[in-house]
Amino acid sequence: MDNRQTAFARACEGIIANLKKRNMEGYFFEDSASCVRAILEMMPEGSVVSWGGSASVQESGMMDALKQGNYRLIDRSEAKTPEEQREIYARTVMSDYYFMSSNAITYEGELVNFDGNGNRVGCLIHGPRHVMLIVGMNKVTASLESAVQRVRTMACPPNAVRLNRQTPCAATGKCEDCLSPDCFCNQLVITRRSGHTGRIKVFLVAEDLGF
Repeated sequence: MDNRQTAFARACEGIIANLKKRNMEGYFFEDSASCVRAILEMMPEGSVVSWGGSASVQESGMMDALKQGNYRLIDRSEAKTPEEQREIYARTVMSDYYFMSSNAITYEGELVNFDGNGNRVGCLIHGPRHVMLIVGMNKVTASLESAVQRVRTMACPPNAVRLNRQTPCAATGKCEDCLSPDCFCNQLVITRRSGHTGRIKVFLVAEDLGF
């Protein structure tokens, strides 16, 4: 590991301890490959698996591993109509494993997420048996305030470009605190503690992943 990754590894010791205080599990990995291998070892074959939109999960190689494995996948991209979307979401809520990232995580172990439709944060809050968050070191911030600022400045504008949203931030590259029709900063969810032991698992990876 380089110096930045080594510093992150040391910071993760405190983050993992703080996650434990908040009834969440934390794990540290030097790279995505070792993270993906460890996660696969946790998941029994035949498990029902779904995911929210996440560049981090994709970039880590987790999505490829899931599609190559022996799991029952619930893929929201297969929906052709609004009714099919609702039906797939209903099944997603009851999945065994739900994959996502976090827009930010503080040194204190708090998770900060913005969402458009609420399906991603909805599953984080309640439903799936296990929620698996793959989080790169670029997502770590010092406080809740800096976490929210990070999401507004570092996550939302590139995501708006990626999703071809007609928002001010897509045009200017910075948050304009908009209320535009295409805005996807509709829900701000701060997870300060999990009410269910072992449900939320945070996999901290010493790489930059996602936005």
